Amino acid sequence: MMTQNFRSNPLNLIRWQQRHILLYMAVGAVAWLLIVVLDQRYLELPVLPLSVIGAAIGIFASFRSNQAYDRWWEGRKLWGRMINSSRHWSSQVITYVKDPELAEELVMRHVSYVHSLRTLLRSRKPFDDTSFSRTVRDSDRALEGSTNLTHALLHQQFTAVVALADSGELDERRLESMDRTLMDFLNIQGGCERIKGTPLPRGYSFIVESLINSFAVLLPFALVHDLGAMAIPVNALVCLSFALISEAGRVLEDPFNDFYNGLPLFALSIKIERNIRERLAHTDLPPAVVEDSNGVLM
Repeated sequence: MMTQNFRSNPLNLIRWQQRHILLYMAVGAVAWLLIVVLDQRYLELPVLPLSVIGAAIGIFASFRSNQAYDRWWEGRKLWGRMINSSRHWSSQVITYVKDPELAEELVMRHVSYVHSLRTLLRSRKPFDDTSFSRTVRDSDRALEGSTNLTHALLHQQFTAVVALADSGELDERRLESMDRTLMDFLNIQGGCERIKGTPLPRGYSFIVESLINSFAVLLPFALVHDLGAMAIPVNALVCLSFALISEAGRVLEDPFNDFYNGLPLFALSIKIERNIRERLAHTDLPPAVVEDSNGVLM
């Protein structure tokens, strides 16, 4: 997991983007050497056409970043719904189901469902996750080989609710209410899987990076005439700005990753567990997740 803190130390940012910075300074140095030192003035380029090209690259890179942020924000909204629907589910179960053991089973199965969804979105194995293994019921361990563990857990929930209705312990109105909550969980899960399984077209990344690199090669040949050797750092700064816009889109494209600005799925999962287990009067709750020393919450 990446835990760099870029808020207060620019050196971390430089180390992160050192490959791009070196490239942009190198081409700037080549342009300065050819035009100023070797006096190859015919290589000078006009500034105006490159200004237009730079504006177009900025718009294109920003478009990709905006699309990536929309994915990140949608993921956050889906997990916000997960928190509220989980609280609602626990209240429904505890008030509708008269058997306290069955009520605890339904609530705790939901806790393991949330942890399993978190681990699968981060491309991990749920049964290797400490929080999932701690909360999953022995009767649900047989589901380990399921093609979709989260759906299998929801199916178990629905089967238990229907059995309650068939036995007359749950009236039709309450059955319908719980069915809507389970359907909401399935919709949230489907939304997360859609984001996870549908990356932005690879052509965006390739085109943006190719345009920025081409611009970085040409720009210093337009700057050297007016700036001299200062064209080297200026070229690096301008092109790095474009590269960072593009990089922001790359790291936001998958909101469920382990990068420092990914969604804090573990913290959200623990919050859900603490909230709904408290309704069962459990006292052995896991500690709340707080930011680490770098200000990162995962």
